[in-house]
Amino acid sequence: MKRLATVLFLAALFGFVAMVTFGVPPIVETYLPGIAKLLANARPQRPGPRQRSPEGPIPVLTVAAKLADLPVTQDAIGTVQALNTVTVRPQIDGILSELSFKDGQDVKKGDVIARLDPATYKAQYDQTLAKKAQDDAQLANARVDLQRYEKLAQSEYGSRQQADTQKATVAQLEAQLRVDQAQIDNAKAYLDYTTIRAPIDGRTGIRLVDQGNIIHAADPGGIVVLTQVKPISVLFNMPQQQLTAIHRAMAQNDLSVDALDSDNKTRLDRGIVEVLDNQIDQATGTIRIKARFPNEDLQLWPGQFVNVRLFIDVMKQVVVVPTAAVQRGPTGPYVYVVDADNIAHLTSVTIARQDETNSVIGKGIDAGAKVVTTGFVRLTDGSAVSAGGPDATVPPAVQSSHEKRPDRPRGGRRQDAADPSNRPAEAGASRPPRPETQTAPPGERTSAVPRQGGSEARVEPPRPAKTP
Repeated sequence: MKRLATVLFLAALFGFVAMVTFGVPPIVETYLPGIAKLLANARPQRPGPRQRSPEGPIPVLTVAAKLADLPVTQDAIGTVQALNTVTVRPQIDGILSELSFKDGQDVKKGDVIARLDPATYKAQYDQTLAKKAQDDAQLANARVDLQRYEKLAQSEYGSRQQADTQKATVAQLEAQLRVDQAQIDNAKAYLDYTTIRAPIDGRTGIRLVDQGNIIHAADPGGIVVLTQVKPISVLFNMPQQQLTAIHRAMAQNDLSVDALDSDNKTRLDRGIVEVLDNQIDQATGTIRIKARFPNEDLQLWPGQFVNVRLFIDVMKQVVVVPTAAVQRGPTGPYVYVVDADNIAHLTSVTIARQDETNSVIGKGIDAGAKVVTTGFVRLTDGSAVSAGGPDATVPPAVQSSHEKRPDRPRGGRRQDAADPSNRPAEAGASRPPRPETQTAPPGERTSAVPRQGGSEARVEPPRPAKTP
């Protein structure tokens, strides 16, 4: 008996599953309408391929494709470099008696940077001046003797040899005076070296030596490093594949370069390409480019890393859509185009150029077509959509069937605001009368069938008791 009961139970279960899956037989609909209705409600609904979602149109954001001039750019990472960098060092040895600048001060060419103790070099200069004065006096005396010896030689009261010897002495003293002048100039130069001046316009860094120290011309550190930051240079590398386009663009006009902040959006400064390197780096396959920036606001600083955007060309009057609208599939890129009836159509396109913001459409759509930019989760070809503009607030997403529904009391039904019977009773309002039912005799089960104006109880025969 137990095996028979198990077989009957399994047969009933398989029959229930088959009727739910493949439909209810007509005999069951005729003789067991209640069970047929229960099975029909339990059967899953399979919407067709073009059946619209019962939850309504899919909310999306759209934007119109437009004709625009799109610049052709190439991004890279650059290093900021001072246009000129000078390490200020002394040219002579001495005691650093004075520092005439502050750390980080802007100086002009010729401004005094530091001074050395000039006492020793001033004494050497004075010594050369005195030596020249001594030789000058001897020259004057030799010239007087030469005139006297020449007169005596002409009147034959003196020898001609003596006159020639005196003439050579005068020439010797004249040469000595020129040596003395050179020594004076040398001593004067050493004396001038005690005053150290700025060789270029620029900004001083942090001083490398303090006042009162003895410094030497052979010291590697120097006194201070002076850098020229207005203007300033940026060095960056470009792939060798871009070399032809860059050469062609440079032959027509100066190439503009933007220095961007770390967000790759904020422009720090705009400059122009100054020079291309004379060879390609074989290790990386890139060419080095140097650009000059005015740097009036000191946004660029030597040693800084910046994002560089080089403007190579401009594409004239091309169809442009936001990059967010372009999707990728097995057959290539595509966009969803929304027609006048708010139906989305999957359209294959070709991309001529793309960056993080805009995409140039080569073929597929024309200017003015409305393309979807947001809301691709449930979007398919032929879906009805509720389109909004780029400045509109994104409509709340409709809760899909697989999402969790709000909790409700167990064993009860979901509250419906449109059902007046589920609303709380208000003051002075009466509840609607409950539908009347007929009481079945003991041992019989009742099944309420709703009808207009109440409910009708259908009496069913009692089930036979199971045989133990």
